[in-house]
Parts: sequence; C-alpha cells; structure tokens
Amino acid sequence: METTRNAKMYFGRPGSMYGLISLLVMLFLTVYQVIMSYCVLSGDNEHFSELLLYFAAFIIAEWIYYFIFAVVQNRHISLEMISFALSSISLFVTASVSPEKTGTQFIAIFAGLAVYIAMILYMTNTTRTSALRMPMALAAIGLLAFTLVFASYTHGAKNWIYIGPVSIQPSEFVKLAFIYVGAATLDKLQSSKSLTAYVFFSVGCVGLLGLMSDFGTALIYFATFLIIAFLRSGDIRTIVLVCTAALIGAILILTLKSYILNRFASYRHIWEHMYDSGGYQQTRTLIYAASGGFFGVGIGNGHLRDVFAASEDLIFGLISEELGMMTAFIIVISLALLALAAAYNAKFARSSFFTIAACAAAGMIIVQTALNVFGVTDFLPLTGVTLPFVSRGGSSMICSWGLLAFIKAADSRTYPARPQTRLKEARDR
Repeated sequence: METTRNAKMYFGRPGSMYGLISLLVMLFLTVYQVIMSYCVLSGDNEHFSELLLYFAAFIIAEWIYYFIFAVVQNRHISLEMISFALSSISLFVTASVSPEKTGTQFIAIFAGLAVYIAMILYMTNTTRTSALRMPMALAAIGLLAFTLVFASYTHGAKNWIYIGPVSIQPSEFVKLAFIYVGAATLDKLQSSKSLTAYVFFSVGCVGLLGLMSDFGTALIYFATFLIIAFLRSGDIRTIVLVCTAALIGAILILTLKSYILNRFASYRHIWEHMYDSGGYQQTRTLIYAASGGFFGVGIGNGHLRDVFAASEDLIFGLISEELGMMTAFIIVISLALLALAAAYNAKFARSSFFTIAACAAAGMIIVQTALNVFGVTDFLPLTGVTLPFVSRGGSSMICSWGLLAFIKAADSRTYPARPQTRLKEARDR
C-alpha cells in the first residue's frame, strides 16, 4: 500500500511533471544503452556471453535503483541518472577496446555506487561530520607516504600500487579525504588557525604528489585547496600569497629537477613531435577526433583505440572519433551540470560543511575535466589525468561516485526533514 501511494505521488502529483520526465529519461537512456550494447556485441563474438551479462546486469541494476529511490522513496535522482549515463559510456568503451577488462570496470562502477550510498548515509548526521577529521587526515598523509615508498614508477609517475593482478591509485581515494578534511575542519573552526592547519595538510598532500611526479593530480589538489580556502576565508590576499608561494615552489622544482621540464617541452609544439613520444598521442587524438565528425564512425571502428591510453587519458578523443563530437560535448555538458547543481544546492545546504564539500567536489570535477580535455587537445600541457566517470580505471570511477556524494549531500531534498522540523515549518507558515 505504501509503495502504491508513493508511486501515485511520484507520477500523479498535481502540478509536478518530474515523475513523468524522469521516467521518459530512464526509458530514453535504456534505449540508448541497448543500442550501444548491440553495437559492441556485434563486433565481438569471442566475449559475447560475458559482455551481454555485464550489460544486462548494469541496465537491470540501474532500473532497480530508479524504482527504489525514485518511485518507492519518491526522491529526485537527477544527479544519479547523469552519473549512470556517463558510467555506462565508460563500460561500453571498455568493452569495445579492452573486453577482458570489462568485468573490472563493471565492479568498479558498482563499488563506486556503494561508496556513494555509504557516504550519503554517514553524512546524514551533521554532528558527526567532524568526528573523522583527524583520523582521515592522518590516513590520507599515510596513504600517500606509503605510495611514495612502495609504489613503482609507471609512465613517469610513482602513483600505482600493485596487489597481484589488481592495480590501485591511492591518490584518487585521498581526493575524497582531502575534501572531507577541509570541509569538516573549516566548518567547525571559523578562525585563521583552522585555515593554517588545513594549509599544512594541503602542503603535505601536494608535496607528496610532487615527489611522486604526479603533477596532474597535484594541480587538481591545489585548485581544490584554493576553492576551499576561499569559501572559508573570502580573503583574496591570502589566496594570492598561497599561489605565489606555490609558483615559487614549482620554479624551484623545475630548476632542481630539469628532467621534469622536458616532459612539457612539446607543449604547443606537438606537430613537431608527431612521430615521437612528445606529440604522438596528442596529434593522433586531434586527427582521429576530427575524422569522427558530428556523429562518429561507430563504436569499434576508430583508429585511436590502437594508441596507448586511448580509453583512459585520451578518452575524450576516442569518444569524439567513434561516437561523435555531439556525444563528447554532451559528456562535458553533463559534468558541467553536476557542478551547476552543486553551486545551486550549496545555497540551501544544512551547514557550511555541505556547502564547502559540494563546491570543492564540483571544482575538482571541473578542473580534472578541463585538464583532460584541454590536455589531449594541446590547449594545456598533457598531464595524464582521467575524465571523471568516463575514463577506464577503477580508482577513478570510485572517486567520481564519491565526489558525487558530496554534491548530493548538499541538496536539501537528500535528507528529509525530521518531524520536529516539519512541525516548526508548519507553525511558521
């Protein structure tokens, strides 16, 4: 009876079209995913049964989530629908380029969803958000230090831990701790002392990433720190001083370790290095992406897939070639919508913790998206960061869903008001 009543509210609420619109969006998304499944499966007979199982399980799980949270609990799941759509593209591209790794990506997507749900549930109680502040800060620094000591260099950066056949990038998980610690610290202690403490924590994280030569991730952390610091202090002078100090530090690093500068020597000169490592990836990305036109050459029919890291760092170019510029632009717009949702929800968040965390998570997504898209197209130096929700990689996928949790938690509709609160609001009216 309760489920029936909620369904009637969801689809038949007077003056509200959200239920109908969300159902139509889900149907459209399912049709798109079925078509994509057919295109991938028609080109791979060897892994047909395995891939079919993953695709069917993904679509079924997507509808189960929709029914439980949208129909039964009568909640808005617009952000989750965007994330499911982007994650499905990641699953299809992985199945097309590296079918043997589809299972790993499938597990990563739903591990990320589990992290998302767990974070939402934990942040229900605003009084305990600061309880894990110090342990999480120590764990973040410890995990990065452990990576620095025990990780091996992979493609110029020391940022991967290998446990048997499984590879983990700890810096992706530390992103969640980085935002949580900043939001929890500056939410409870509104003083320069709290900002100073977070500055030292941030310097530790960025410094360890610099020692790992993971400069793309270090830049993402630094940009996120600026967002959090400005939201809490509002002091432009402090931000300028921090940026100046960071610039001086970067110059010292490049001076003492000149070999690092060589990694960026081909920036804006990729066509002069189109046959060597300096510009091979980017020139092929630009050539093949342009050949895809507006609608693409079809998934599985591209040439960029044969270039190293096509489904990871170069994913924007691969999607542009095989699925078309239209799909590539829709992906970027979808990620921008997540950021806009964070900015809007932050105005009505229950506390400054949710405001800071949501804006920081959105900023991290936007900065990472910009580094990925503009890096492969040579507008910015190629830093080797992933495209949130879309690039193949378990650590990146889990982190993306975790960032979404911060954005979702800022939405006042995520946590229904308690009876006492509803009674007070009724009296006020």
